Amino acid sequence: MERKLHSRGFTLVELLVVISVISVLAGVLLPALNKARQQARKLLGASNQRQIVRAVSLFAEDNDQQYPESVATIGDEWWNWQEPMILTGYRARSPRMYRSMSAYLRNYIEDAGTMFCPNAPRRYKYLQEAWDAGDDWDNPQTPPVKDPVKGTYCFYWNYTGYLEERDYLFKGPQNAAGGRWQSNLLVSDYFGYDHFRNPNSYGSCERFPGASITEGTLLSSVYWSDKDSAVSGAPEIKLNAGYTDGHVESFSSSDTISMRVIKVPETSEPYLGGDGSGPGIFYLPRNALH
Repeated sequence: MERKLHSRGFTLVELLVVISVISVLAGVLLPALNKARQQARKLLGASNQRQIVRAVSLFAEDNDQQYPESVATIGDEWWNWQEPMILTGYRARSPRMYRSMSAYLRNYIEDAGTMFCPNAPRRYKYLQEAWDAGDDWDNPQTPPVKDPVKGTYCFYWNYTGYLEERDYLFKGPQNAAGGRWQSNLLVSDYFGYDHFRNPNSYGSCERFPGASITEGTLLSSVYWSDKDSAVSGAPEIKLNAGYTDGHVESFSSSDTISMRVIKVPETSEPYLGGDGSGPGIFYLPRNALH
């Protein structure tokens, strides 16, 4: 005779059957739940980018239709471009320019989480503190020197890069009026290849199949990458981008154009990469060139 479990009135066999059914259901439902969570975070990311576009547009309204300067540069007497993921730069390019994005936009965006992709594995530890400190930011875990902060979105206003497929320069929007040689792209999710933190690999703030975590540093944020994708080809990802007309739209990783960071501004010589020592390739939506 089967032993009764008096607290519930189930036999042991019945209880095992119930556990098996629950396990099967969990195996079916958890992937769907995780996908739904990722999609919800993607919608939050689109909302973040709309707020960023709005903030930059409001800044332009208050500053003779001019967008903020890019903080993705470094230099005093000489200077060069840095990767477009920078939220706080190493140092200002000139005394008239800020080194932190928040020095330009803090009056329009208070929550630093707006500047960060919610599908990234984790937030940068000092994100809010760095945003609040602006140009005075100094990471408390490093020597007493002003530190940069690298995020998970790419910011393209007043940014210049090299489009290797076209052999000419990408020019980010400089003002609200636009111009013949200016792109209309303001912000996008990070998607790139061969960054020095994950050489010969694709990386993104949006998770993709087979991706693992590229850990952050005291100066850089965590994101997703996969060395196997270098062999199998670029992963198929849906990413978001925000434009000067105020809209944010999704684009596919397969519908992009590659941009490299300029190493020597005087000649527009880019970091060629391939040896894992540079910032690698950044992929822009193709319609950013229209």
